Amino acid sequence: MKLRRKPTRWTRPKGLTLIELTVVILVLLALISVLFIGGRAWKRGSDRAGCIMNIRNAQQAVRSYQNLRGLNDGVAFDFGVDVVGPGNFIETYPSCPGYGTYTPSPTIPNLGTLAITCSLAGSEDHVPEDYSGW
Repeated sequence: MKLRRKPTRWTRPKGLTLIELTVVILVLLALISVLFIGGRAWKRGSDRAGCIMNIRNAQQAVRSYQNLRGLNDGVAFDFGVDVVGPGNFIETYPSCPGYGTYTPSPTIPNLGTLAITCSLAGSEDHVPEDYSGW
């Protein structure tokens, strides 16, 4: 940094040095990376919540089908035909927001057993915490 002499006092030239500019860029990059990490965590949480809501809706649809038909637990049924479809309990086959796939039960599940399960249930916890009363 060079100082220039004015008649009354010493002054510094205006502008940023290379080190100051580098520090500003590093701070901005650190803040942006924190933003991306937080956004990714939010997206993963919202995908999990959406998946759990799909499982809950499917469970309620299967229980409605069971009650309307007067069926017992363990009776064979086709989830994709009996429950899903235009005019049925669910209009379209559910899809996991986290890009997992759902596997339906071939029979009407017992109380406390899920009607559909997500392929991401083990890796990203796409399963409800308590479904004992479902």
